Amino acid sequence: MLRNIKKLLEQGENQKVEFKEALLEFPKSTYETICAFLNTDGGEIILGVKDNGKITGVSSNKINNMKNDFINVMNSGSKINPAIHLDIKDIEIEGKTILYISVFQSSQVHRCNGKTFIRQNESDFDISNNNNAISKLYLTKDSSYSENRIFPAVRYEQLREDLIERGRKLALIQNSNHPWKEMDNLTILKRSSLYIEDPRTGEKGYTLAAILLFGTDELIASALPAYRIDVLKRVNNITRYDDRLDLRTTNLLESYDKILEFIAKHLPNPFYLEGSQRINLRENIFRELVANIIVHKEYANAEPTRIIIQRNLIHTENSNKPYINGIINLDNLVTHPKNPNITRFFKEIGIVEELGSGIEKIIHYCKEYTGNEPIIRDENMFTFELKHNLFSISLQENEVTEKKVIQSSDTVKGKVIQSSDTVKEKVIQSKNQKLTIEFCTIPRTSAEIKDYLGLKSKNNILQRVINPLLEQGILIRTIPDKINSSKQKYVVKNTEISDN
Repeated sequence: MLRNIKKLLEQGENQKVEFKEALLEFPKSTYETICAFLNTDGGEIILGVKDNGKITGVSSNKINNMKNDFINVMNSGSKINPAIHLDIKDIEIEGKTILYISVFQSSQVHRCNGKTFIRQNESDFDISNNNNAISKLYLTKDSSYSENRIFPAVRYEQLREDLIERGRKLALIQNSNHPWKEMDNLTILKRSSLYIEDPRTGEKGYTLAAILLFGTDELIASALPAYRIDVLKRVNNITRYDDRLDLRTTNLLESYDKILEFIAKHLPNPFYLEGSQRINLRENIFRELVANIIVHKEYANAEPTRIIIQRNLIHTENSNKPYINGIINLDNLVTHPKNPNITRFFKEIGIVEELGSGIEKIIHYCKEYTGNEPIIRDENMFTFELKHNLFSISLQENEVTEKKVIQSSDTVKGKVIQSSDTVKEKVIQSKNQKLTIEFCTIPRTSAEIKDYLGLKSKNNILQRVINPLLEQGILIRTIPDKINSSKQKYVVKNTEISDN
């Protein structure tokens, strides 16, 4: 977050960035800028900064009042209509405090104090009296966001209250004072733009986004008969599949859970330390990737979403309305939600982070997970490809090899037995090394490691487990100058070592 703020300050104000001084009070013009960002391409607002990027800060005794007033105004609909929930964060930079607001591009047309604003270059323009501009804005929203399609015949009883309640609880975990805490379910849906009224036709109803998030299986099937997410493991049986998850009528919340369960079942989770903290690489990558797939899919397209785990490649493809039209990298990364209301709901419940940060995290951890950066293309089909060797080095593959060796025992018997024993020994050694790495996140003696593994010989522990890990640089000695010290312990490299 801090790195992003510094980058914005260096770049200066533009179509999607606005600075405002706010030493003692919340600038009223901020709401016009929010309205303009909602109606155009979204953007970021930094309060406590001059137009030239110089940080002036926000008075420390005014921060809480400003934040509370902002949240109350945004959720009341008194300034911005339709009402919309946005976060405001206080951030320390160069010894001063600033306030940061990230604004989604909305799939609806919003008004501020009854006026409609759009963003052009570095300015907010009132187009309320320009009928052509208003019509063009509505047409743009209609053609861009299928999630906003109204289904007037859908009744509240066709939505699952348990999922709405689940969303409320998850939002409160993120923020115990979240506005949803005091709202009834219908108000939550309205404030999340999941139940809307078309101001041109007067048509009211639940949207496609509401159906996808909270609909029953029967409702989803009738609203989107071609909806499908196909998840395959195709490692051994490459003509068909080893395992499959076929989601056709499952709501987005439960789809997210089921896809992650499938991935956890079939992909390894290697030990990895970032500094002194253990990081779950698999979870960090695929939580972000699956969330991005769900919130950016073009649901009006009948082409199914596919996630395929292959022996040396993980591949996904998702119907899409492209924004970049090419390969995504950290230099051209932009915040452009394809389904703003679904994205915002997932953000409120803690599944989606700040837009853009998810892709950054995916790229970073993919390199740690596989040694390769993913290739991500934003085209008519949004695709993700990650080359890997996860299965060739996994313990599961070693066990398969061992099994094949044993099954071939009707060949030259002596050689087979010898080969089988060698493979089995390597499997056991691999298991013991993996357990040792997990055990030594704090310093351990060789005797403690021996007892933990349930082995008898201290010499075998040193020769077969500890020394190979020392040679690979995974373990280090706590007393490197006295290798044979009676107080010698071993710990995973980069782990903070206590004086005890």
